[in-house]
Amino acid sequence: MSKLFKRTKILATIGPATNTAEKVEAVIMAGVNGCRLNCSHGSNEERDQQIKWIRAAAEKKGRAIAILQDLQGPKIRLGMLKDNHLDLKTGDEVILESREFEHDGGLTIPVQYNLAEKVRIGEPLSMFDGKIKSEVVEIVSETAIKVRVLNDGFIMSKKGLNLPDTDFGGDILTPKDLADIEYGAGCDYDYVSLSFVQSARDIEKLKQLLLSYGSTAKVIAKIETKKAIESEENLEEIVMAADGIMVARGDMAVEAGAEVVPIIQRKLIALCRAHAKLCIVATQMLSSMVDNPEPTRAEVSDVATAVVQGADVVMLSDETANGKYPLETVEAMKKVILYTQNHSRIAPMNRQPEGESVAYDAISYATARLAEKIKADVMVCQTASGATALAMAAQRPNLPIVSVTPNQRVANQLALTYANSAFVRPYSEDFGYDLAKELKASGYLQTKEGCKDLLTVVVSGDKNKMGTDTIKVRRV
Repeated sequence: MSKLFKRTKILATIGPATNTAEKVEAVIMAGVNGCRLNCSHGSNEERDQQIKWIRAAAEKKGRAIAILQDLQGPKIRLGMLKDNHLDLKTGDEVILESREFEHDGGLTIPVQYNLAEKVRIGEPLSMFDGKIKSEVVEIVSETAIKVRVLNDGFIMSKKGLNLPDTDFGGDILTPKDLADIEYGAGCDYDYVSLSFVQSARDIEKLKQLLLSYGSTAKVIAKIETKKAIESEENLEEIVMAADGIMVARGDMAVEAGAEVVPIIQRKLIALCRAHAKLCIVATQMLSSMVDNPEPTRAEVSDVATAVVQGADVVMLSDETANGKYPLETVEAMKKVILYTQNHSRIAPMNRQPEGESVAYDAISYATARLAEKIKADVMVCQTASGATALAMAAQRPNLPIVSVTPNQRVANQLALTYANSAFVRPYSEDFGYDLAKELKASGYLQTKEGCKDLLTVVVSGDKNKMGTDTIKVRRV
């Protein structure tokens, strides 16, 4: 197999730094497997254009590329402040007012959410990504609350608020989210990520909404609230309800404390592997490259750690959305992934993966062990729904999986799955074997040095009967 084949995938955020057809194509050619479109910024028209650019680049590259719609969620933000700046001192009492008004520079400031309906006196509230700490001291009116500032600092317009102890009671889909979901259902999205998830009920509500609009997009739960991680049971229920998880380390650090993030990351990756779910590690992976052409050693170690832990995907945010070096960032991340996977094994699991089907789990386990035993070059998976490919990826094999499906949406979704390279071909009894021959002829699949044939393990079945039920060893 080509040495350039990476098993951990890269998800890149598209923003001003990559907002042209040429730049989208460049980052995809450099190694991006999926693109994140952030609903917190930009318009529907901009996202429509970005989707067209991504699909055109994917077709040119001849690879499936996933597109993720990232819902803003109840990301509570300050409104517009006079001169875009307000100094605060310890002990200041600030009124956060949700009714529209023009800020005059005083301590009554606008906020883009009615907190009076949710908060309780004594609950903590952070502003500007945790730079200003405060606590709720009074519910002033039906639309306003009063908080007491606990440290000196300043705030700026539209900066976020965090309320780690506030229970939003399942009300995490804002009117903007609902509008974005309805519009997005008619767009070519493969995944929808839900922000500030607190329980499995939040996931189920979004899935029902997507189903009602006829969307086939899968749901990614962003883990960033204190409530989501309050118990092992709740965390596992969220993982099982979702199609995948994003370890959203930025807001998680503010909501729950930075010290909990590494442990929760490790737990979530392990849970996703155990339940054959997608796991994305996000936020500040190479953040210094927003302004610098090289990553720090700590950032390199951070990416490598996610790879060793077995994450499916590592994500770039500001680095590719607003950074000066989006292409160099993708190349640097790919370099770290390749070196790490070629010089270290994935961390072992203390439990066997349990996916959608016991039969698929068993077949996938047998396939991985067989391929390892005979020193196969590649595993080839014929899949209709993608379930078998997910089960095979959950085994975290030390060799690539080539998945073939007649369904473009399934191929796009598998583009972010560990070790998978997905292709769309018309269904036939042997379309996995036929694809292996095609990819060998093109040079995408390469034999070991000194070997004429490509040793493959092909997993297949009859789509009209029980599905995946056959493992074959083939020489190509």
